[in-house]
Amino acid sequence: MSDFRIKTCPVGQLGTNCYVMYRESFKKAVIVDPGGDGAHILDMCRELSLIPETVLLTHGHFDHILAVSDIKEAFPEAKIIAGDQEKGLLTDPAVNLSSSFGKACRVEADEYAEDGAILSLGGMTFHVLFTPGHTSGSVCYLIPSESVLISGDTLFSESLGRTDFPTGNQSMIIRSIRERLFALPEDTMVYPGHGDMTAIGHEKVYNPVALYKG
Repeated sequence: MSDFRIKTCPVGQLGTNCYVMYRESFKKAVIVDPGGDGAHILDMCRELSLIPETVLLTHGHFDHILAVSDIKEAFPEAKIIAGDQEKGLLTDPAVNLSSSFGKACRVEADEYAEDGAILSLGGMTFHVLFTPGHTSGSVCYLIPSESVLISGDTLFSESLGRTDFPTGNQSMIIRSIRERLFALPEDTMVYPGHGDMTAIGHEKVYNPVALYKG
């Protein structure tokens, strides 16, 4: 029986899903998209006796990055990892929309991962999938051993990410979902950046992208 655990923590003014992932036998946390409420995220880690080892970012929008600095301040050794095409958005408050929402925010990742990179973090193995569309540098993180996909704002339950923000592109997000995500096993569980979890098999039937003829 797997000792993999994933805790969902909705944070910030948009209720972004921050995920805290770990193995019971390892107790090193991988935190995905800490978009706000840094104190709450850190409190959860303390309650679970976890040490944040890594912060993974699916993309650079403000509601996914605002609490990065809180985690880095509390755990300076924690490594920040983002997709290698997202640096410009992460470091520009006008483009990542943070300046429009009252708190200019810049994030410099410690590592920018390429498409196809395999990351060994917290006793878990993550595969980086480059899925542009919501932003030009969006990525998803697949944990094959657990049949888990962290999809950020690329794929939602019976929906997909909006593309009217800077660097967004509708044809690209449709292609990313069809060619990269729908190619995954149908029993892969999807943990999106907002809303409820879903599964690849379900989305291949009920997601608008499955019906789109363009």
